[in-house]
Amino acid sequence: MIIVLPESTAATDINKLTAIFGHHRDVFTHRNRISIAGISIDQLPAAIRQNALEIITDVPAAIQSSRLLHPENEVIRLPHTTIGDGSLAIMAGPCSVESEEHVRKMAAVAKQGGATVLRGGAFKPRTSPYSFQGLGEAGLKFLREAADEQGMDVITEVMDDEHVPMVAQYTDIIQIGSRNMQNFSLLKAVGKTNIPVALKRGMSATVDDWLNAAEYIAAEGNHQIMLVERGIRTFDNTHTRNTFDAGAIAVLRQLTPFPIIADPSHATGDRSLVGPVGLAGIAAGADGLIVEIHDHPEQALSDGPQALTPAMFQQLAKKSLAMHNLMNNFEEVDA
Repeated sequence: MIIVLPESTAATDINKLTAIFGHHRDVFTHRNRISIAGISIDQLPAAIRQNALEIITDVPAAIQSSRLLHPENEVIRLPHTTIGDGSLAIMAGPCSVESEEHVRKMAAVAKQGGATVLRGGAFKPRTSPYSFQGLGEAGLKFLREAADEQGMDVITEVMDDEHVPMVAQYTDIIQIGSRNMQNFSLLKAVGKTNIPVALKRGMSATVDDWLNAAEYIAAEGNHQIMLVERGIRTFDNTHTRNTFDAGAIAVLRQLTPFPIIADPSHATGDRSLVGPVGLAGIAAGADGLIVEIHDHPEQALSDGPQALTPAMFQQLAKKSLAMHNLMNNFEEVDA
C-alpha cells in the first residue's frame, strides 16, 4: 500500500512511521509518500489511518517506476542536454558507427538540425549473424570524439554486462536495446552505474513488462531512466517494420515519472514514414525523439531504408520543435 501524508508532516514523524515497519523488506519513502508491502490497512496505527490524506491499496509491482510514489517528473541532466524538464530532446546519428570520418560528418548534420545527443552503434545486435556487427571499442572512440567536437552528448547501446564498464567510459546515455529489455543481469549492471539509461521496449512487451524491466534498473539505485517506444510486433506489420504505440506514450505519462523518447526509425523501417510517426509521438507526449540519419542511406552498413537524409532530418527537426511548442501552449482542461 501507499500512505499519502500531508505535506506538513515532519520528516521525523515519517522516519518514526517507517521504523515501525522496518522488518518489512519493501519500505520506500518519497517526501510525504510511503510504500509498505505485505501488511493490511488494519495493521496501521489508528493515528496514521486518521492523519493520512489517502491510503492506496491497489499498488503496481513496479513501485519505484510509479508516479504513485514519485509524483514529480524525473529530470535527466547531461552536459549538453536536459531530458524531462518540458523541453524536447533530439537525438540523431547513424545506425552504426561506420568510420571515423562518417560519424564526424553525421554529428555535424545532427547538430545543425538541433540535436544535442549523437546516437550511433559500436556493437550492433543483428538478426543475421552475417550482417555488420559494429566496430567495437574503436567505434566508441570515434563516436565520443565526434560528439565532443560538436558539443554534443552520446547515446550508444550496450549488449551484455561484461561490456558495461567499457561503454561507460565513452557514453553519456547507455541504451538497452529491445532484444535485451528483459536481460535482467544487464539491467542490474547498468543500474549499478550512475549513467542515464535509455530502455527500449521489447518487441512483444506490454507496458507493465516494460515498467518492471525499468524497475530492475531503479532497484539498483539508478533512477535516471528514459523509456524508448520503438514499436512492437503485432498481427499487421506488413507496411511498417513494427507497430508504433503512440497510446503507450500517453499512458506512460500518467503511470511513470520517467521521460519517454519516441523512436520512429525502428518503428516504421521506412524513411518516408519516420517524420509523421515521430510527430505523432511528440503529440502523444514524448519528451524526445531519436532518429537515424545517413548521407547515403543506400550505402549504409545497417538499417539504410529507415535512415533520414540530412535534408529530411532538418525538416523533421523543425516540425518536431513546432509540434512540441504547439502542444505545450495548450492549457490543460479539467474534466
